[in-house]
Amino acid sequence: MSGQEQGQGQTGVEGARERWVRTGGVELCVAELGDAAHPTVVLVHGYPDSKEVWSEVARGLADRFHVVLYDVRGCGRSSAPKPLRGGFTLEKLTDDFLAVADAVSPDRPVHVVGHDWGSVQAWEFATVRRTEGRIASFTSMSGPSLDHFGHWIKKRASRPTPRRAAQLLSQGVKSWYVYMLHTPVLPELAWKGPLGKRWPKILQRVEKVPPGAYPTPSLPTDAAHGAWLYRDNVRARLRRPRADAYAHCPVQLITPTGDAFLSQRLYDDLDHWAPQLVRRTLPAKHWVPRTRPQQLVAWIVEFVTAKEEGDPAKEVVASGPYADRFGGQLVLITGAAGGIGRATAFAFAEAGARVIAVDRDAEGAARTADLARLVGAPQAWAETVDVSDEAAMEKLAAKIAAEYGTVDVLVNNAGIAVSGPFLGTTTEDWRQVLDVNLWGVIHGCRLFGKQMAERGQGGHIVNTASAAAFQPSRILSAYGASKAAVLMLSECLRAELAGQGIGVTAVCPGIVNTNITSTARFTGVSADEEKRRQAKVSRMYGLRNYPPEKVASAILRAVARNEAVVPVTPEARGAQLISRIAPRALRALARVEPPM
Repeated sequence: MSGQEQGQGQTGVEGARERWVRTGGVELCVAELGDAAHPTVVLVHGYPDSKEVWSEVARGLADRFHVVLYDVRGCGRSSAPKPLRGGFTLEKLTDDFLAVADAVSPDRPVHVVGHDWGSVQAWEFATVRRTEGRIASFTSMSGPSLDHFGHWIKKRASRPTPRRAAQLLSQGVKSWYVYMLHTPVLPELAWKGPLGKRWPKILQRVEKVPPGAYPTPSLPTDAAHGAWLYRDNVRARLRRPRADAYAHCPVQLITPTGDAFLSQRLYDDLDHWAPQLVRRTLPAKHWVPRTRPQQLVAWIVEFVTAKEEGDPAKEVVASGPYADRFGGQLVLITGAAGGIGRATAFAFAEAGARVIAVDRDAEGAARTADLARLVGAPQAWAETVDVSDEAAMEKLAAKIAAEYGTVDVLVNNAGIAVSGPFLGTTTEDWRQVLDVNLWGVIHGCRLFGKQMAERGQGGHIVNTASAAAFQPSRILSAYGASKAAVLMLSECLRAELAGQGIGVTAVCPGIVNTNITSTARFTGVSADEEKRRQAKVSRMYGLRNYPPEKVASAILRAVARNEAVVPVTPEARGAQLISRIAPRALRALARVEPPM
């Protein structure tokens, strides 16, 4: 095997350098980005793709790594073996990988990232003896080892239970395309005929893959050749899986929860085969290199950097029960300079999420972002904006989409407190509380919710309401009205967006010890009296001492479970219950004037 640069050429990966590597009777088209002195990351594409499926991920990695993409034999600009039958075995694909690795990184092991069939063959690379020492780490997505799959089937078939039988049946249904690709001639005719022409539109409609330079014009031929990946390997390996298919390098498993082709249950026994395993789950469909490139970049950077630095403390930054659920996701929290917002930012950071802390207090938002990185966020940023300013929110949404990607979880938490009798509350008081508490939520839902819907990969919106949304009070007409509106808005949005996989939750905290009491407005009183009341309420909330961290935990749990309305404190849960079974009691309680 040898690698020899044959010349430069045009590639679908913008700015890439191109070379050809000869191996096993074929020439492989290899594209490179980034500084060759940096650690090398090799991206291996799946079926029926070419290397261009990785273009967005490759560009995101190129600042830190030497990124290598190659067209698998018979795909893209790489030549096909002759004859096709027997030319796509895992043994020959491993020869190809070693030839590429020797050409692009002869003196250092490479980090491998595989998707779909790229992951299937990369599992072979990561488990055979002849590649030991050439692979520093392996990131797998949407493609199991055929050996592990074979053992998974045998275990469930030999010792069947109702649950195992259901798992076999479920994966059998998902694998319909495997049976089709084993039929002679028909797959080739379909791909070179109507299926090849319609495939880009199918990906856009079903997988929500954005239109662009992918798929490439070589798709029909790539798919026709790639059918031999299945014919040359699947039945043989599933019947006689290797008993020594243990990974000899650290493995990061990324599992899209909405994958139409692979069950999550396939990876139940993976810890046995991959002793150094990090698991991630991603609420997305199959083609994540095109639909979630920013998130993949964040995870790959974190995993590869930890391996390169050899720092065990950095091996798995995410922790807690929601690390698999939120690791690498992009989470935006408004009102993040303190209180519930800051605690929520930290909770998502500890779960490995990328955090955007938004507040009109620039210094407070920056402090939250700095601390979020320290507690586990692979990346965290601060943005300064007044959520009541529609134009400013539109600019923020456009900036975040361009620089960070589509938000996975939005927490509309920014709010202000106003207390006082209705007749003592001015029009300006009403305008201020509604602008922040209601219009701020509307702006966030409209702008970021639209981006989630257009991406088509789901998401979640959390709106901070209050126990005041269902507990009337004679001194909280403006505040209670704003929070009741947020609660109903959340319920309506939940119904509207459910069909697009976007969850909506209204969180109703109750009495929580935050600094909102020190800035609360008390209408109809002098400035001195307002300060006295602020101090008194702050003392009361301090004595109650319900920490914002518990609200943050409730928010993560609500998103993970897709809960609709979440009263957090005992008094909030009690008020919600009474509002349902004895509303007159709450109305009577509302007439009592609290001591001030």
